[in-house]
Amino acid sequence: MLATLANAVVLLVALLHVYILVLEMFLWDKPKGMKAFNLTPEFAAQTKTLAANQGLYNGFLAAGLFWGLALGPAGFAVKVFFLLCVLVAGLYGAATASKRILFIQAVPATLGLVLLFLGR
Repeated sequence: MLATLANAVVLLVALLHVYILVLEMFLWDKPKGMKAFNLTPEFAAQTKTLAANQGLYNGFLAAGLFWGLALGPAGFAVKVFFLLCVLVAGLYGAATASKRILFIQAVPATLGLVLLFLGR
């Protein structure tokens, strides 16, 4: 039961990072992206390339989590590693960019980690 719940949280975190990838790589300078990140059109235009690079990294986090899920029980260490990466990125983002990132990235990653270990 806990293992299934843990995998559901891992899947949600992975899907969240796919969504962040789309926002940063493709919608950064569009109304939806600018609203999500509270950007001005000028700032969005100036930072579009940097945001796309950031989006790519979020895609790698999602890919790692999907990989861990695809491995089944053998993917425990992979899921832990990538959730830790999400957690560190969330903590850094919360400290340097926006406190919201703590709740968007770090808290779900922490929940996933706790459930993974409890469900083991």
